[in-house]
Amino acid sequence: MRILIVFGFLLCTLGVQAQNSPDCRTAIPVCADAPIIAYPDGNGDINDFGDDDFRPSGCLEKGSNGSANLENNTSWFVFRAGTGGQLGFNIRALCPDGTDNCSVKLAEFDFALYGPDVDCADITNRTALPIRCNFEVNETEYTGVGVNPENGAVGEPPLIQNMNTYDEWLQVEPGEIYYLLINNYTTYQNGNPIEPFELTFTGSSVEADQDTALDCTLRDEFLGLDIIACEGDPDIPLSALNSPAGPDIVNVTWSVDYDDDGIIDVDDLLSGPDATEYIVTSPNSGRYFVNIETSFGNVTDDILITFYGIPVLDRVEILEDILDDDTRTNNVEIFVDGDSSYEYSVNGSEFQDDPVFNNIPVGINTVVINDKNGCGTTEPIEFLVAGYPKFFTPNNDGVNDEWLVYGIETLTDPAIFIFDRYGKLLKQLAPNSGGWDGTYNGRPMPSSDYWFKLDFSRMEDDVMIARTIQSHFTLKR
Repeated sequence: MRILIVFGFLLCTLGVQAQNSPDCRTAIPVCADAPIIAYPDGNGDINDFGDDDFRPSGCLEKGSNGSANLENNTSWFVFRAGTGGQLGFNIRALCPDGTDNCSVKLAEFDFALYGPDVDCADITNRTALPIRCNFEVNETEYTGVGVNPENGAVGEPPLIQNMNTYDEWLQVEPGEIYYLLINNYTTYQNGNPIEPFELTFTGSSVEADQDTALDCTLRDEFLGLDIIACEGDPDIPLSALNSPAGPDIVNVTWSVDYDDDGIIDVDDLLSGPDATEYIVTSPNSGRYFVNIETSFGNVTDDILITFYGIPVLDRVEILEDILDDDTRTNNVEIFVDGDSSYEYSVNGSEFQDDPVFNNIPVGINTVVINDKNGCGTTEPIEFLVAGYPKFFTPNNDGVNDEWLVYGIETLTDPAIFIFDRYGKLLKQLAPNSGGWDGTYNGRPMPSSDYWFKLDFSRMEDDVMIARTIQSHFTLKR
């Protein structure tokens, strides 16, 4: 187990503001070179478990007796493994002043750890579940991963009511990123001093070298990892106080490159010695920069924030001009106006990442597009696949009474000619003239096979090429 570094503890007792972020998307990068003192001070600006967060997520349960959600007085951290091997951590309850100088510690700290290499969108939509956690009643001042330093209890996988508040060791690989939620189950903040906690990393990798066990360069990215958000999401606060400089600030300047093309668009969004926080509002995507002047030099960081909205269909491309005589199906490709990650469903099928769908029937079909970052799903959108029926029954029953080419309006300069089996022209159909009712000069034509020729044009290598399709269909009476 690690010996606590006194300097890190004194930061809190001297009144320096402890780091904290109650939102996953602004999780604070941390390192193993000193204990972290934090105050879990609220549920944050965004619901990290979605709108229906009363529903359990992995080992997580309702976060507080007084609120119907999984979050209550939360802190989010992110860390990156610097070396491989055994890794754990201790979470210890402290008194409101950051010391042990109180008779009773009211806070009940729990945690959930996600990873490796997931992001906050995976957590919110619950495709990622905790790999380590504790939501049992803490019978000591500690909870965490590894071994409880107070009673020597060895961590084990969480089971409902196993009363073991430590989970088993992690075996990490260099470069893996993990997100850690620390939650105060109690509701004592209302009318009571906020009670902090101390986070200390442990394990054989830390004992070997606490400066390399976690990648401390991640801490220099104090604005956090890049954020994907949805249009209409709550504001995103960026804090200069989370930098390694802490409160040693002479001046702060915020700037932004909206297109993330290497050209600063606004070089002074906000500045001044008190400009320690900048609020990013939806839908202002861009790479945001902060320059912090301190007594010993400058500290800088940047973060890319991208807002996505509900998907917007650009077009559906039919991959063939018209269907062949046997399958009467076609292949289509879906195009979206946007650069988020999408998945697609055609005619109620399972969602797939590939925008190409094969064997789509002729006529009207529907597509639904889902933003995989959780930013919305379209209503079913209709699209037309060109093709022709194999038969029709002109008996005035309202079903298949006319023969026509479905989706003719998707073709360029189409013209349709219908012939009997001897080659006699019976009908010419214009694009907007409707279909053939099975008559010639007002006389019903008999049940038989009839032929048609479809002339139209298509673009090939930016050249307009004339095309002709000839096939047959059946009139049934």
